Amino acid sequence: MHGLADARDAAAAEAAIEASPVEPKPLDLFLTGSLFFDIVFTGLHRDPQPGTEVLADGMGSLPGGVANLAVAAARLGLRTGLASGFGDDAYGDWNWKLLSEHEGIDLSRSRVIPGWHSPVTVSINAHGDRSMITHTDESPVTMRELIGQHAPPARAYFVDLADAAAFDGDEDPWWETGQRAGARIFADLGWDDTGAWDPRTLDRLDGCHGFLPNHVEAMAYTRTDSPEAAARELAKRVPLAVVTMGSDGAIAIDSSTGEEARVPSVPATMLDATGAGDVFAAAMITGTLGDWPLTDRLGFATLCAALAVQNFGGSLGSPGWADLAAWRSEILNRAQGGDPVANELRDRFAFIDRLLQRDAPAARRARATIDFTR
Repeated sequence: MHGLADARDAAAAEAAIEASPVEPKPLDLFLTGSLFFDIVFTGLHRDPQPGTEVLADGMGSLPGGVANLAVAAARLGLRTGLASGFGDDAYGDWNWKLLSEHEGIDLSRSRVIPGWHSPVTVSINAHGDRSMITHTDESPVTMRELIGQHAPPARAYFVDLADAAAFDGDEDPWWETGQRAGARIFADLGWDDTGAWDPRTLDRLDGCHGFLPNHVEAMAYTRTDSPEAAARELAKRVPLAVVTMGSDGAIAIDSSTGEEARVPSVPATMLDATGAGDVFAAAMITGTLGDWPLTDRLGFATLCAALAVQNFGGSLGSPGWADLAAWRSEILNRAQGGDPVANELRDRFAFIDRLLQRDAPAARRARATIDFTR
């Protein structure tokens, strides 16, 4: 009898363990923002004109908007959580499935909004740049409602300081609790459609760890005439000031470590520049959370952005570790053959050898349709 009772007790204890809630692992990065369904066209035979039809050599469908940074971070190994509204339509369903099932992004703070149409953007790449047409209806659910009273615990948060609603009223910004707990806050301000570029907007950077504008935005907000001067002004406000310069590379100042760095861009054949800045930011956050040297962080971010523009979109075009390993292998082979450009890249990115996860799964790439029947 004792044996039977012991067995029952053991089974009950085992069942209790299985039934008890398991604490999820803390996130590395949590972010929030607007999600889009992007349709990207590349290789236009000519510019669109009224009353004409234009053929395009390439087309891809993929999640866009805040998904660009979320996917890029997840592919680099960061446990990533996203709060966003999803349309109650085929576009929203596909976005949810791809982000959750294929990219492993935590959508527990996201919500499908009944009867709401997914925001859709058509991006046309031509003349080395892109033009976009967007349809969106205002979401009936606010970001504050999606996030809840407290943001989930995370090592870092990425915030859009242009979201004035986050600063309205008496409530603290949604990331305030995490900031007090020691999380690093990485910030973006984005383009000022009004053209005012009010320097007082930078007051919102108080308490942020990193700020990553492009050089046009940085110079406009700081009233300076060079990216270097802008970076120095921004470094007075945040520990990590990063200014991207497109084909001219990037510069950064990290006052928390006393480092300054400037790196050139990585040569790339551009297919689609959509989301390249988001991919850069995700890589920079990855390196910062890993306490890498500033030059390595900055170089890694430019490399990831360069690999992204060779594919459709900033989300599905973003590189994973398998892509980085393949790029590194190609560079080593070319360098062995005497290619001078490859020689420079081999030496410049020697640090990446200790980071590569060569058994990482290959990244999913944009398809020419919403999905194929499997």
